[in-house]
Amino acid sequence: MATAKKPAAKKAAPAKKAPAKKVAAKKAPAKKAAPAKKPAAKKAPAKKAAPAKKVAAKKPAAKKAAKPKAPAKKRVPNAAFMKPLTLSNALAAVVGAAAMPRTEIVSKLWVYIKKNKLQDAVNKRMINADAKLKEVFGKAQVSMFEMAGLIGKHVK
Repeated sequence: MATAKKPAAKKAAPAKKAPAKKVAAKKAPAKKAAPAKKPAAKKAPAKKAAPAKKVAAKKPAAKKAAKPKAPAKKRVPNAAFMKPLTLSNALAAVVGAAAMPRTEIVSKLWVYIKKNKLQDAVNKRMINADAKLKEVFGKAQVSMFEMAGLIGKHVK
């Protein structure tokens, strides 16, 4: 049994010497570093085993991500959003008189807001209403999140 332990130690020794040579290229005292590396050699196999577990953990995640992509279906818009709505006179003055879906109304409102530079300079979420928008919103300044709700009063 004593002879079996010696070859195992010899096999571990070359693995220890390879890093010592790299250290020796950078630093001159390689002989002092070699005895200190013996306890570190036991930790090295544990470190090699840890990344292998991480790689194994990453592979199943990639497989899970690939499975949902295969049955992906084309998104169909809800017909209720595409239904043309009649606009009030106040809203028609801003976006146009023709009947249009709610999504298009909001888009045209944003075109009007950007064209007339009505977005607040400090807080971009706020819209400063001019005379036309004041009739639609009912107040001088509106949050962009409130805007869609306030439009609902002006469409049928």
